[in-house]
Amino acid sequence: MNSQSSLTGESWITEKTADAKENQTTPLLELKNICFMGTNVVSGSGMGLVVSTGCKTYMSTMFSSIGKQKPPDGFNDGIRCISFVLISVMLVVMAIIILTDYLKSNDVSESVLFGLSVACALTPNMLPLIVNTSLAKGALAMARDRCIVKSLAVIRDMGSMDILCIDKTGTLTMNHAIIVNYLDSWGSPQEKVLRFAFLNSYFKTDQKYPLDDAILAYVFTNGYRFQPSKWSKIDEIPFDFIRRRVSVILETESNASQGRNSQTHDRFMITKGALEEVMRVCSFIDSVDEGEIDTFSSEDYQRILNMGEELSNRGLRIIGVAIKRLQMQGSHPNMANEEITESDMVFLGVITFFDPPKDSAKQALWRLAEKGVKAKVLTGDSLSLAVRICEELGIRTTNVTTGPELELLNQDVFHETVKSATVLARLTPTQKLRVVQSLQTVGGHVVGFLGDGVNDSLAIDAANVGISVDSGASVAKDLADIILLEKDLNVLVAGVENGRLTYGNTMKYIKMSVVANIGSVLSLLIATLLLEFEPLTPRQLLTQTFLYSVGQIAIPWDKMEEDYVKTPQKWSEKSLPIFILWNGPVCTLCDLVNLFFLWCYYRDYNLFDVQFFQSAWFIEGLLMQTLIFHLIRTEKIPFIQEISSWPVICSTVVISAIGIAIPFTQVGEIMGLTNLPFSYFGFLVVLFLGYFTVGQVVKRIYILIYRQWL
Repeated sequence: MNSQSSLTGESWITEKTADAKENQTTPLLELKNICFMGTNVVSGSGMGLVVSTGCKTYMSTMFSSIGKQKPPDGFNDGIRCISFVLISVMLVVMAIIILTDYLKSNDVSESVLFGLSVACALTPNMLPLIVNTSLAKGALAMARDRCIVKSLAVIRDMGSMDILCIDKTGTLTMNHAIIVNYLDSWGSPQEKVLRFAFLNSYFKTDQKYPLDDAILAYVFTNGYRFQPSKWSKIDEIPFDFIRRRVSVILETESNASQGRNSQTHDRFMITKGALEEVMRVCSFIDSVDEGEIDTFSSEDYQRILNMGEELSNRGLRIIGVAIKRLQMQGSHPNMANEEITESDMVFLGVITFFDPPKDSAKQALWRLAEKGVKAKVLTGDSLSLAVRICEELGIRTTNVTTGPELELLNQDVFHETVKSATVLARLTPTQKLRVVQSLQTVGGHVVGFLGDGVNDSLAIDAANVGISVDSGASVAKDLADIILLEKDLNVLVAGVENGRLTYGNTMKYIKMSVVANIGSVLSLLIATLLLEFEPLTPRQLLTQTFLYSVGQIAIPWDKMEEDYVKTPQKWSEKSLPIFILWNGPVCTLCDLVNLFFLWCYYRDYNLFDVQFFQSAWFIEGLLMQTLIFHLIRTEKIPFIQEISSWPVICSTVVISAIGIAIPFTQVGEIMGLTNLPFSYFGFLVVLFLGYFTVGQVVKRIYILIYRQWL
C-alpha cells in the first residue's frame, strides 16, 4: 500500500501492484503499477524497477517551473505608469517656469532653483513611506491573528483578491476520519457491526491506520462498553495489498480461563477491510432475526454492492465487517488449517467514515463571500467526497468537474469550465497550476491559493496570494507568501480586511497627493505667468511641501468605510488619470480664486507687496493641500457624514496651526513671510467652504458616472 497524499492530496492509501493492467487513458497518478518519488510505502513489500531518476522523475518535472509563474503586480505597474506621467508633467512645467522666471529676473541660478522646487512639490515624496508603513501595520495586525506575512506586498494583493482556491484536505476538513454510521446489510444501524469492528482494531498488532484510530476513538468517546478485557487474542492474519483486509482470531475470557485441553473452545475470526474483498470470502449473511444467518446469495451481493456505491457517492469511505465462529480443539490453531482460513464467513455489515468539515470553515467562507471573495475547491480527492464537503459548507455544487475531464477539453472550453466550476476534484499538481493561471490570465482575477501539501506547491507559487499552514510541507511553506499558524479560514477574513484597508489608505494618498500636487503646480505656473514676481520663493515652497508631507504620515492609521472593504479593490490604469482630470481643476480653481481675491481686495491695501502675497499664498496652499485629504478620503460629505480617524484629525490640526503661525514668528520672518490681517482668514473660511461644496458636487457627478470613488 502506498500513500500518494503528497502528490494527490488524497488522505486514503492506494494499492500498488505489478499485476495491474492499465490503459493509455488512465491518468498518471492513478496508475496502480507505478510508485512515485516523494510518496510513502505504508505496508507490503515488493521488488521494483527504476524507470526515471533525477530531473526525469515526476516530482522534479513538477518543480522545474517553480519561481517562473508569478503574475505581474498590477499595483506596481500602475505606480510605474503614473510616475512616468508625473515625470513628463514635471519636465514640461519646470521648463516653462524656469524660462518664464528667467525672462523676468535674468537670474539663471534663482530660476533653476525655483523650477527644482516646483518639481519637488509635484513629487509624491511620502509614497514609499506611506505604502510601507501601511503594509507593515497590516502585517502586525495579521501577526496578532497568528498569521505570518513573508512578503509585505501580498497584503495589498489580499485586498484585491476576488477568488480563493482552497485545497480541501486539512483546510476545509479536520484531516482525520470519524465514524458516520455502522449499518447491517440492509442499511439499518446495527451495534453488532461496530462491536466486532472495534475488537478487530483493538487486537490487531499490524500498523494501525487512520480508520482503526477512528473506530477506537468513536467507541471510547461515546461510552460503548464492549469489554475487550473479556477477549483474548489467538492469532492474526495481517493486512496486505492483495487481500485488502485484516483478520484477528479471538476467544472469550470464559473459555480461555478453563482448561484448554478439556473442552472445545468457541473462537471467532473477525475480518474487516475493503467491502468487495470482505464479501468475496463470505458464504453467509447475518439475518434480520437475532442469532440467525442466511446463505449469502448473488442478490445479497448486488444489493450490498449498490448500497456501498450509494454511500461512496455521498462522499463516505466504507469498510466491510464479517465474522466466523471457529469450533476446534487445541489452544493454538494451525493457520494452514482450512477451517480457519478466511472463507465461509458471515457478513455483518459496513462501517462508514467521513473527514468532517471544520466548524469554523462554513462561517469563514460565508464571511469571505460577503466580502466578494468567491471560493473554489481544488482537490485531489474524489468528486463525490469533495461535493459532500462543499454541500455541508454551503459552497454551490451545481458546476463541478474533474481533472480527467479537463484533460479532454480544448483551451477555450477549458477556460470557460474553470471559470464556472466551484468544485474541481481529482486534480494533479500541474492541473491545479493550470486552473490558477487560467483564472488570472483569462478571467483577470486576483487569485489566492490555500494549500499545505507538496501537490499544492505549484499553485501556491503561481497564485497572487500564496497561503500555507505551519504544519504544511516545507516546500509549500517556502513558496507561500503567508503562513497560517492555525488552520482557520477566519484568519484570512481578517487578512482580506487588512489588505483592503491598506490598499484603500494607499489609494487615498496617491489620489490626494497627485491631485493636490498637480493642481498646485498648475496654479504656480499660472501665477508665475501673471505676476511680476515668484508666487513663492524656493525656501517657502520647500517648507510648504515639507509640512504638507509630514502631515500625511498619519494616513496609514486612517479608517475605511464599511462599504469599501466589502468588495475587492483592484488598480485601474484608466481610473487615476480620469480622477485627476475631474478633481485637479478644482484645486487650481481654489488657488485662482485666492489669487483673484488678493489682487482685487488688497490692491489698494498698503500691506500689499511681495511678502504679503507670498505669505497669503503660502498659508492658503498649505491649508488646501492638508484639507483636501478629508475631501478625497470618503464618498460622503467630510466632517458631516464621515469623519476621519483621530490620528488624521490631530495631524491636520497640528500642521494647519503650524502653517498659520509661521508668518507671525521669527521663522516666518527669516523665510520672508509677514503678518496677515484677520480679514484674510475670514476669506479663507469662505474659500474652503466653497471648495468643499464644489468638490463634493464634482465628487457626486464623478461617482454617478463611473460608479466608484477610490
